[in-house]
Amino acid sequence: MSAIRSVCVYCGSQMGASPAYAGAAAALGAALAREGVTLVYGGASVGLMGVVADAALAAGGSVVGVIPRILMRKELAHGGLADLVVTESMQERKAKMAELSDAFIALPGGIGTLDELFEMWTWAQLGLHAKPCALINTAGYYDPLVAFLDHAVQAGFLRPAVRSMLQVVAEPGPVSEIFTEL
Repeated sequence: MSAIRSVCVYCGSQMGASPAYAGAAAALGAALAREGVTLVYGGASVGLMGVVADAALAAGGSVVGVIPRILMRKELAHGGLADLVVTESMQERKAKMAELSDAFIALPGGIGTLDELFEMWTWAQLGLHAKPCALINTAGYYDPLVAFLDHAVQAGFLRPAVRSMLQVVAEPGPVSEIFTEL
C-alpha cells in the first residue's frame, strides 16, 4: 500500500454523552493536520464532525467535506471549508468519500457512522479496494461492537482474516500508529 495522503473520518453529527468523544475528534483532526494528511469527512459543522474538521483547520490542515444536498440544512454544512462537495444522494456521498480517501477511521457515532464504515470494510473484504479501516474506541465506546465482532468470528460468520482487516485503537494518534499493519 502506498502512503496515506487522505483519511476519511466517520463520526457522529451529535457530540455524544462524554466529553472524551469530542476530545478524541479534536485530537484526530489535529494529528492528521500535523502529518499533512487530508481529512475527508461528512461536511457538517455540528457534532463530532464539526469538531474534527475545526481541529484540522485550526492546525492548518486540508479538509474536504462531502455532504448530500438533503443534509445541507439538517447537518448544517460547514461554512469554513475551502472544499465542500455537495452530492445528490447518500450513496453518491459514500462513493465520493471512498474515492477521495486512502484509509477510513470511525470515531464514536451512530448508525450512519457504522453504515459508512461497514460498507468500506465490506468493500475491502470483497477486494474492491485495499484501503485500511479502523475504529477509535474512545472511552470504550465500541467495546460491545468489538465483542460482537469477536463473537461473530467464534460463531463462524466472520473469518478471522476479515476481522483483522478492521483495526481497533483506544485513542487517536499518528496514522502509522492507528494503522499498525501497513
